Amino acid sequence: MVPSETSLKNLDLTLLAQRLGRLCKQLNVEVTVAESCTGGGIASAITGVAGSSDYFTTGYVTYANTAKTRLLGVPEATLAEHGAVSEEVVNAMVVGACRESGAGLAVAVSGVAGPDGGSDTKPVGTVWLAWGDTTVQEAECFHFPGDRQAVREQAVRQALVGLVARLNEREKSSKTKQQ
Repeated sequence: MVPSETSLKNLDLTLLAQRLGRLCKQLNVEVTVAESCTGGGIASAITGVAGSSDYFTTGYVTYANTAKTRLLGVPEATLAEHGAVSEEVVNAMVVGACRESGAGLAVAVSGVAGPDGGSDTKPVGTVWLAWGDTTVQEAECFHFPGDRQAVREQAVRQALVGLVARLNEREKSSKTKQQ
């Protein structure tokens, strides 16, 4: 866990999105999103910040598997073998979103927000998130409590926390290289 993640989780979405924007501008990084269960919530949080068009130009809401394949190039075989709510799919969504948008960093999300759709292996609240670019992706599975709205809100927050944490790491890395 990135040290600053703990304090980031306590910030409201607007403050997280503002921090994301400052880091994107400072590091000259464009971000994109590939969303399923959040239905555009991450993009909405990012674009709620004035000036976000400087670092966010494209986002994808790929709620259906056919959209994941058509817009992001997620292989049908991957969806069939692992299901939409999986590490393999969110990693492929990150790659596709960066490839199609030209962004240098993406977050992807796919999950079971409920109230229906859960299973024994993927109960309601199971959400996979991935962050990365066309070459490197990091995915993590979360089990968020609450109703549909609560699961979606927690997924949006965690997506932003992950973006900010990864940009914080890039910032630290660039400062180390400059020394």
